[in-house]
Amino acid sequence: MFKSLAAAAAATLVVLGVASPASAIAYGENARDGAYRFSVLLTMTGLPADGGGTRDSSCSGALVAPKWVVTAGHCFRDAAGRKVSRTVAKRTTATIGRAKVAGRGGHVVEVVAVRQAKTADVALAELASPVTDVTPLRVATYPPSSGEDVRLTGFGLTADQTPAKRLQTGRFTIVAVGDSLLETSGVAPQDDTSPCPHDSGGPYFRDSGGGPELVAVVSAGPGCPHTGPDYSARTDNISDWIAAETTSPGSSRLWYLAVLIPLALGAVALPALAYRRRGADPGSRPRLGR
Repeated sequence: MFKSLAAAAAATLVVLGVASPASAIAYGENARDGAYRFSVLLTMTGLPADGGGTRDSSCSGALVAPKWVVTAGHCFRDAAGRKVSRTVAKRTTATIGRAKVAGRGGHVVEVVAVRQAKTADVALAELASPVTDVTPLRVATYPPSSGEDVRLTGFGLTADQTPAKRLQTGRFTIVAVGDSLLETSGVAPQDDTSPCPHDSGGPYFRDSGGGPELVAVVSAGPGCPHTGPDYSARTDNISDWIAAETTSPGSSRLWYLAVLIPLALGAVALPALAYRRRGADPGSRPRLGR
């Protein structure tokens, strides 16, 4: 089953990120205000485009720690289509904690770094500042099973090709479990409820007794809407990696050091420079994937 699942995914592969305009979760439903606040819209502004121009795009994701968003690895790709551990757009932001894209409340935070998983189409996006008033989505540490129901949330375009104005959601059943992929098929509101481009990275989660648990993120599938399976990247079997990246003090510290060290050196050097020059010249002064 594992080999057939991977082969099927390769045969029907459509990266659900930015390849072309499409619906949000096809035949999904509007998420109510205050629901699934861990859901994230990643907006990439100023991505390199063919011919030397730029374009804008977006992906979906979920807050899994105060400073970290999980999404699809292919949301961060270079001009050659290779997944990279860095932002690619001139500006990448995460909108967190609100159902309406242009609504009040929630947060819009810059993405400052990216970590790519080695064994799955999964990436972690680091935020410039922590989001402390939204409960992160817990990452499951045991595998899902065939027949299990899960829920998906995501942002994208509406059926008439206009940007979604609010978070979409739907219910799915797990059809098959592979080494790194899941097959999921729509259940509700309709049997052809399905993820589409710009839902890439959207979280599939189970509703356990202790609250929602992440089991996978949207990765690839056929055109939408459709009945039958889509393919999502498992996260339970890389939960240790996610935990290590999101709890390591070094991950955030490195970014701050890159900013603070030059500032500190400048603070030391400028007074000395001013002292040396004081007699000679006192008035002189030396832009999510996607």
